[in-house]
Amino acid sequence: MVMGEMLEETETAVLGAGPGGYVAALRLGQLGKQVVLVDRKALGGVCLNQGCIPSKALIHATQFLSDPKHAKKMGIDFEKAKVHLEKLDAWKKAGIEKLEKGIATLCKKRNVEIVRGTGKFESQNRLRVESPHEVRVIEFKHAIIDTGSKPISIPGLDLGDPLIMDSEEALQVAHIPKELVIIGAGYIGIELGTVFAKLGSQVSIVQRSERILSNVEEEAALIVQKQLEEIGAHLFLNSHFKKVSTTRSRVTIQLVTPEKRIDLHADKVLIALGRKPNTDGMGLENTKVQLDEKGFIRINDRCQTSAPTIFAVGDVTGPPLLAHRAFRMGKIAAEAIAGLPVSFDNVAIPSVVFSDPEIASVGITEKEAREQGKEVLVGKFPFCNLGRAVSTDKTLGFVKIIAEKQSQVILGVQIVGEHASDMIGEASLAMEMGAQLEDIAATIHPHPTFSEAIMEAAEDALGKSVHQ
Repeated sequence: MVMGEMLEETETAVLGAGPGGYVAALRLGQLGKQVVLVDRKALGGVCLNQGCIPSKALIHATQFLSDPKHAKKMGIDFEKAKVHLEKLDAWKKAGIEKLEKGIATLCKKRNVEIVRGTGKFESQNRLRVESPHEVRVIEFKHAIIDTGSKPISIPGLDLGDPLIMDSEEALQVAHIPKELVIIGAGYIGIELGTVFAKLGSQVSIVQRSERILSNVEEEAALIVQKQLEEIGAHLFLNSHFKKVSTTRSRVTIQLVTPEKRIDLHADKVLIALGRKPNTDGMGLENTKVQLDEKGFIRINDRCQTSAPTIFAVGDVTGPPLLAHRAFRMGKIAAEAIAGLPVSFDNVAIPSVVFSDPEIASVGITEKEAREQGKEVLVGKFPFCNLGRAVSTDKTLGFVKIIAEKQSQVILGVQIVGEHASDMIGEASLAMEMGAQLEDIAATIHPHPTFSEAIMEAAEDALGKSVHQ
């Protein structure tokens, strides 16, 4: 302790107010525990402020720029759309502010104390929090780490250069670049590439591998790839940059493709190569917390680290880096601290790419199942055969179900198309409950809806589809 420091005690200190951290704090408050929630930035973490929510707001808003062509088929003509960036940005920020205020209100109701500042572990039971106005030292019985992740940078691309940005900077929408080069064709690159292409940018996406979205069903990825090309995006697959040079207003990228070397010119470059854990500078060396070879915090099935009184949740613990995984982990950690018999033993963790159209999946793909030596039943139902899809002119996509042949237990579901993100929840529940194909096939789904395609795919796997 030094002069000017404040010492206080709490039952649990939560470092990081991202999806896992604030949920853990709220659950602890529900359970009657004393909680201090520490974060130097806004509540909700990257997900709410620089990730999930703002990106999906922009994706939703720019979808209106695609709707006129669908409406024209139906006999409805709109005048040419005009984008007012300041209003778009203000609308996006208003939604973020509303959700952040909601979290703050919940914290107040659950007696969660919010402390603004940068936290660093001084020992196994002490956290030092520094802010411009004060230094507080918090002694705790338990702690939960939810410091999240940050964008990966790469040699040769300087994030300090105003012409080169990461995904968090791209979401500020200060202006629409005339030409945008995106390095990386994972979900971040594809989602933001779609947004900027619809806003009018000439988008070029560079990917080292032979296809986009290498972690999803190949057939689904190809549908999204075709849509990207239709809205004017250029894809450079099996390609990598050799050199990047910048002037005050332009970037030139020397690109190596399978055919030749070319120069790409752009107003902005977006690096979208994934994320890495935020574990530096938080004093973990003063604790018994252990990291894996990639820098993620090691935990057990109760989200407990190698330091028994310290827990960790969310992106900082490793893939999949998903907010909904962090929500669940936050609740597990809180209940474990409260002495409840819990463990993170979920069978199914769904994932969604908010592309156009959306891709959602849970479990394993047909290819993965066969590579594992499993005998499988596969069912598929295309949206072009679906009444609701035809009536709304959203016929791109399909639902695919993979089940173990003998038991007919569902192993995985992939959906590409309209409302895929909403429908995957049913598939996740089915897997979590150990459902069989017949359980879905015999469940009456409302008509006409997109969710009927899940039932139809299950029927197809059983060889009794009447609408194929």
